[in-house]
Amino acid sequence: MSVATRSTQSPSSPPGPEGPPPRRTGRLFALTGAVVGVIYGYDTGSISGALVFLSQDFHLSDTEKGLVNSILVLGSILGALIGGKLADALGRKAAMLIVAGSYTVFVALSALAPNVVVLDAVRFLLGIAIGISIVAAPLYIAESSPARTRGASVAAYQVATVTGIVLTYFVNWGLSDGGHWRLMLGLSAVPAALVLIPLFRLPDTPRWYVLKGRTDKAVEVMTLTDPDVDPHAETEAVRAALAEESGGSLRSLLRKPYARATLFVLGLGFFCQITGINAVTYYSPQIFEEMGFTGDGQNFLLPSFVQLASLAATVLAILIIDRLGRRVVLLSGIATMTAMLGVLTAVFGFGDLKGSGTWIGFGAILLFTAAFNFGFGSLIWVYASEAFPAQLRSTGASAMLTADLVANLLIAQFFPSLMSWAGAATTFAGLGVLALGALVFAACTAPETKGRQLEEIQGFWLNGGRWPTPAP
Repeated sequence: MSVATRSTQSPSSPPGPEGPPPRRTGRLFALTGAVVGVIYGYDTGSISGALVFLSQDFHLSDTEKGLVNSILVLGSILGALIGGKLADALGRKAAMLIVAGSYTVFVALSALAPNVVVLDAVRFLLGIAIGISIVAAPLYIAESSPARTRGASVAAYQVATVTGIVLTYFVNWGLSDGGHWRLMLGLSAVPAALVLIPLFRLPDTPRWYVLKGRTDKAVEVMTLTDPDVDPHAETEAVRAALAEESGGSLRSLLRKPYARATLFVLGLGFFCQITGINAVTYYSPQIFEEMGFTGDGQNFLLPSFVQLASLAATVLAILIIDRLGRRVVLLSGIATMTAMLGVLTAVFGFGDLKGSGTWIGFGAILLFTAAFNFGFGSLIWVYASEAFPAQLRSTGASAMLTADLVANLLIAQFFPSLMSWAGAATTFAGLGVLALGALVFAACTAPETKGRQLEEIQGFWLNGGRWPTPAP
């Protein structure tokens, strides 16, 4: 929700509709979106533990293991492609209801799957729901949050997603003794069903009501979500911003003067995933077993501490990103990832994978994952939102998301086969080369945008990737 004009609500402004108090309604929007983020994170990571046991039950090959993961990502690509149009046509609230309902049904069905064919089919459908949620949930939160808390609300969604992944690993550890992979996959159906209750009570976002010409309803909801502003002036600001944003197309991204910005966001999105973060998310128990750890207790509990470190790194990045600057955070994160992939290559290639070697490997995995969340994970959407003018912003973000998911698909499908065919040392060395490429790419293309207005940042791309020289 763009805000061009802000003013204090006048005494003559009409009262809001009956319902929860305004500030409570705003918090309920953010909380509901955050719960969906937790469920999304859980569903993304739950397969990491379940795959160990369902592979034994279903006698899966390495290729079939990869397909169980990659089919979810393939569905996510389709869901992300239709998510924006669905949210525009039916509403942000309706899209969120579809997401929560689909999570409930498909998560439950995945836990009941009698064979791998049914499991793959259900996970493809679950992936579509996840793809829609990637688009709809941040929209729902951002467009319904007051301007003064919008950044924190969207950041809270990102933290909630990492929290969901953390919960996954602790649940997997708790259920590992009995090999209860069906429970690992199915538990998130309960919160997904419960989140439907507040979703039914909440309205849609003011921005969507304006998009559909329902300005009176937009004013009502604006009164509930942001009581500190004049709802009529704010609604008019949203209407003006929507008029400015019309007309963006994918073809425009590929033409000057935006081609350089497009190359940057596509490259950043692709490198974000191809450097291997989801290899750790999806296959960490197998990685730790290859590293020399034994027993389900260690192989399921250790990833929990890895994700806790990632959560701390995400929070730290949010706290310091506007102090140190974007480039410092991004480049230090990628450089640490590159170094840790070098350590892992050495551990697998030259270590005896006993004693200190295993713990050095564990430390490298922990720092690699934390560094990803500190750099790539915290900045990818910041750069996507800053690189383009308003009329191309959503199109550019969608292009980045597509590049991100395509790379994710490649990692999900081929990582276990590469580990078996080429060995762990060669696999991590390859990821290290890709991470080094990401570091060079980011160092050459990522601008420092700290403290700059959006118009200044767009001037950087319009000027061929250089900051315009101020007039004398």
